[in-house]
Amino acid sequence: MRTSGILMHISSLPSQGGIGSLGPEAYAFADFLQASGMRIWQVLPVGPTGYGESPYQSSSVFAGNPLLISCVRLREEGLLTYSDQEEYQPEDPEKVNYDAVRSNKETLLRRCYDQSRDSLSGQISEFIRDNAWVNDFALFTALKQRFGGVMWTKWPDPDIRFRKPEAVKRYQEELAREIDYHIFCQYLFRRQWFSLKKYCNERSLMLFGDMPIYVAEDSADTWTHPDIFQLDKNLIPKRVAGVPPDYFCEDGQLWGNPLYRWTYLRFCRKYDWWVERMKGMSLLYDMIRIDHFIGFANYYSVKYGMPNARKGKWVIGPGKSLFRRLEQEVPDIRIIAEDLGCVNNRVIRLLHWCGYPGMKVLTFGFDSDESNPHFIGHYEKNSVAYTGTHDNDTTLGWAEKADPKALAFAEKTLEFSGTAEAPEAFIRALFKSPCDTVIIPMQDILGLDGSARMNYPGTTGGNWLWRMKPDQLSLELSMKYYRLNRQTERG
Repeated sequence: MRTSGILMHISSLPSQGGIGSLGPEAYAFADFLQASGMRIWQVLPVGPTGYGESPYQSSSVFAGNPLLISCVRLREEGLLTYSDQEEYQPEDPEKVNYDAVRSNKETLLRRCYDQSRDSLSGQISEFIRDNAWVNDFALFTALKQRFGGVMWTKWPDPDIRFRKPEAVKRYQEELAREIDYHIFCQYLFRRQWFSLKKYCNERSLMLFGDMPIYVAEDSADTWTHPDIFQLDKNLIPKRVAGVPPDYFCEDGQLWGNPLYRWTYLRFCRKYDWWVERMKGMSLLYDMIRIDHFIGFANYYSVKYGMPNARKGKWVIGPGKSLFRRLEQEVPDIRIIAEDLGCVNNRVIRLLHWCGYPGMKVLTFGFDSDESNPHFIGHYEKNSVAYTGTHDNDTTLGWAEKADPKALAFAEKTLEFSGTAEAPEAFIRALFKSPCDTVIIPMQDILGLDGSARMNYPGTTGGNWLWRMKPDQLSLELSMKYYRLNRQTERG
């Protein structure tokens, strides 16, 4: 079935409180998707944001971000009492002020805990039974606060760094209320998430999630499972992830994520951690994009402490053995492979063997000639095609900054004239393409310029901020895309 969808992160919704949330605006967006003939809502990772507020550097692969909890929904359900004046009102509704949002949301969520924890005790106990990860995550988060927010490898008490049983028990008792609060927040997130998912699914909408291949060094995952990562005796990474130098970055990209001990995971653990992770993702989402799928075929390894990614090496990844195991344990999971970057024959063979759709990005297709793999003439049925991703400029931003030859190439190929026409021309071309699935970032649906860009890879600060204005979802816009879906036999 030919389908279409929109990439719109939860934080970018025009919700009250200064950040998008799982409240009324999320349901309104689902209604817009349905009215537009779309079938897919793609989001970025929904875990607690990490360094630089990046959703790709989360403190947990299982937890949800409390900042995305809707206080409006809590009030509607009688779980929280507050006045509208007590919720943060941003000066700039198109940007997230994370510090202000976090401070305000924390105040309201702690009040909700005081007001409603007892009445929800039975449901929370059931939630804990069904989510074994939540106790460790809550303890980790409480410990981070206890030690001033420093990375867990720098906690002053070595016994808790190494998770010695007596230390774990002591801090569980000392921080019992804080641990309970963080569990409470995770329960609220899941409660609201699954309510939204049910609403979407009832309207034939699929939630499309994004899962980073790696985990953050400063995460509950590395602290709880140090044996599955390439760490030394002091729990410091030996080697970390990145990508080598290329045309865009002469130093490469040094991501800094700890690398997996794939041989150990395969032969000693039967990939159990990955099985649990994918089971968790399959509950949250109907479709899952695995970021940096290339790393399963071969991954780039850089010695810890290096200033850049120039002196790394390629190492063979787990390949087919991991996906055989996942097929056994999570047979109905629907995976899309983010296969952008250094695609060699090993990557191509693994992707072909798995049968997963890969990605095509149309704004990548005009920086050379028709031999470019992202040139629209090469698009195939088993692909998910995008105008751009969260890491790229918007289509209008691309057109405004493009090399004149690249822009002329795009204009000739897609039959448009002038930068202002680029977003609509790119979108129409994708909808007409043979790809089974096309996903359009919301910024391109709205025709926004580069000021609405979500992320600049390799930079910290000023990313993940964009929010949609409250009045930008119109009946006219939904009807435009409803007609386009019908004309191109999608939906």
